[in-house]
Formats: sequence, C-alpha cells, structure tokens
Amino acid sequence: MTGTVKVWSPLVRFFHWGLVASVAVAWFSSEGLRNVHEFVGYAAAGLIALRLVLGLAGGRYARFRQFVRSPRETLAYLRDVLAHREARYIGHNPLGAVMVLFLLALIGGIALTGWMQTTDAFWGVEWVEETHEAAVNVLLLAVTLHVLGVIHASRRHSENLVQAMIIGRKRAPAGSDRA
Repeated sequence: MTGTVKVWSPLVRFFHWGLVASVAVAWFSSEGLRNVHEFVGYAAAGLIALRLVLGLAGGRYARFRQFVRSPRETLAYLRDVLAHREARYIGHNPLGAVMVLFLLALIGGIALTGWMQTTDAFWGVEWVEETHEAAVNVLLLAVTLHVLGVIHASRRHSENLVQAMIIGRKRAPAGSDRA
C-alpha cells in the first residue's frame, strides 16, 4: 500500500481483537454460563501477559517505551486536544497510551479477582466479588471513553483507526506528525 507505514503487528492486532472478544463474551456470559465466563477470563489474562511481553520486547510501536509519555507531555497533549491543535501520532498518542496502561491494569485486576473467586481462600468473600463487579463497571466507562477517543482521533486526523487496527497500517507521517 503506497503512502502507508506498518504500525500494528499481527500479534498486537491479535491481542487487541482477542481482548475485545474476551471482554464481550465475559460480559454476556456473566449470568448463567460460568464455564464460558471463566474460560474467557483466563484467555483475557493470557492476552494481558502477551501484551506485557510485546510492550517490553515487541516491535517498535508495540513497545511501552515508544508510546508511554511523561505526565507533563501527556497533559500538554490533553491541552492541545482541548484546543483542537493536537499532533497526529503514528503509534499511540499520549492519551491513548494512558488508556492502554489503564485498560491493561483494569482487565488484569478483573481477571485476578475473578480467579480469586474460584479459590477456596476467597470463595464467597464479599469484598472480592464487589471489587470484581465495580472494576467491570469502570471498564464499561473506560471502553466507552476509548471508543470515543478513537472516533475523535479518526475524525481529527482524517484516518480510520479501526481499519488501521485491522490491517496494521496507517498513513505515512507528514509535516508535524510524530512517529
């Protein structure tokens, strides 16, 4: 594809869409399909582990050190977003990076508290169940913000970020774009 660059590797895309599917199936199987719910919870945990490995040793745009920015730079980017003058990033933008880290930690915590509920030590322990359910509610809000952020960035920079996460390529950098 002329005028594009490879950004998201097949493994990153597998992780992303696998986690989307795991979260969706877990949500819809939470009442009455315990075996399915537990299985996709373990699958989500495995995907989180894969993403952590990719964040440390994956390709250029998968590595945390490439896209995780300082708090100062992240706040400056937020100010730029609010003023409609934010730069286009080839990989994750600073707010997207915050969302990646937040979602990894949140879904990891949901998987952990879900697993804890299957152990003898934490079976029926109220705070574990309440933490699990509260984290799921926070996840629903975070996913909504994530989708809104993708829509906003796609419109602001005239590119389809969902398509980029499917095919792995984005428009090549130009002008003030940041790689």
